[in-house]
Amino acid sequence: MADDKTGPVYYVISDLHIGGDEQLAKVDFLDELLDFLERLETTDEDAELLINGDAFGLWEFTELDGLAKFDVLTETYPELFEQLRATGESVPITLLPGNHDSELAAYDEYVERLAEYNVDLVQAESITRPVGNREIWFEHGHQQDPNNRFEDFGNPYETPLGYFYNTHVTSRAGQLSDRGRYNWLKDVQAVTPTERVPHWLLSKYFYREMNPILRYAVIPFLLLFNISVVLAVLAGLDVAGIWTIPVETTDAVLSQLGLVGEAVHFVLVVNAAVAGVILLVGIPVYFILRDLGETIDRFGISETDLTVDPDEPYKEAAREVFADQPETAVFCYGHTHRPTMNEVDGRLLVNTGTWLKRLHRRDVIAGVLPPVFYPSYQLCVVRITSTPEGVVVEYEEIEKPSPSTDEITFIERLLTLGREPRPELPGRSVVDDEVPESASNAGE
Repeated sequence: MADDKTGPVYYVISDLHIGGDEQLAKVDFLDELLDFLERLETTDEDAELLINGDAFGLWEFTELDGLAKFDVLTETYPELFEQLRATGESVPITLLPGNHDSELAAYDEYVERLAEYNVDLVQAESITRPVGNREIWFEHGHQQDPNNRFEDFGNPYETPLGYFYNTHVTSRAGQLSDRGRYNWLKDVQAVTPTERVPHWLLSKYFYREMNPILRYAVIPFLLLFNISVVLAVLAGLDVAGIWTIPVETTDAVLSQLGLVGEAVHFVLVVNAAVAGVILLVGIPVYFILRDLGETIDRFGISETDLTVDPDEPYKEAAREVFADQPETAVFCYGHTHRPTMNEVDGRLLVNTGTWLKRLHRRDVIAGVLPPVFYPSYQLCVVRITSTPEGVVVEYEEIEKPSPSTDEITFIERLLTLGREPRPELPGRSVVDDEVPESASNAGE
């Protein structure tokens, strides 16, 4: 990704979430991170590394307070901190606090401790950097999220809603994860938005924790549930004498198949009977839930699949920054774990993604079986620099094998055949290096 540069080159990463209780302490991408820092150490560019929030999972330490958390980090990941020290001797490293490591903004001792490893901790909500004739705006992004916003930034005693979720749910998952049939519960921190956690838990229970005999016994029924509903209706019409042809025809065909036909007939009868019972029970339940939903709507407390919009708050924040500071060409943030790049008012809104595992929901091809959550890694570094063609923003992918080979079972693959996710990073984009004349005049 070499360009004829006319100024500094900024490498941006975020949302590493390093550290936490028990199983959360495992860093799956540690080798890749060390390799990247080692490569950056030897660059001949005028480079700076910016870690744009949530470098550490300080919220996920529930049995430690204050600087004791940092002591555990340095003891647990000595190679990482030594590599930060080595890289920081060649390339400036700047760290902004996020919500998960908001304590970094609360105690000045963190500035001193991180400086020992050549990391410059800036205890601010945002910073800017020059790029050509323009500027880049950096912030983690949690201040645009009402669930994680700090009204008094840097106050160690302020605890937004997200704090309680992470200390009571995420951290507890880290403590219990190794009790499962395999170590999956710790991945709760990768589930976004958090409204999907119940669906994810149901999926993992069904495909990983449920007794295999029970699972394979119910899969045929759940897979054929939609057909079973139709069969139940037809059976009801047959019993009532309204329309008997479909049932009579099916019985006649199956009778010609011997034992196979009898087995199929038995399965269909059982499925239709169960589906019929569910339909009878489901009708009153449906009306009760519908009335409950209307009541919740009247109070204005209903939730959607995406209670916190992952894009619009940041577009609005970027528009405000672009209007107040017309020289800004790029608004760079993290927090939502979604590597994206959007054009806003002729400038760029860039999300740096996460180095954590990402989970992609996929519904099954038929029936009423739980959805499948495919894991992937999209380890990436955002590179921003000025070239003769303008301010260039591009993503560098850090290769790491997909974990789906080990974590997605055969039955999950079969039930989502053709629906496997293929995540891709955004492409290269360029912003004019010159501040628009209208914007320049507006700023005068």
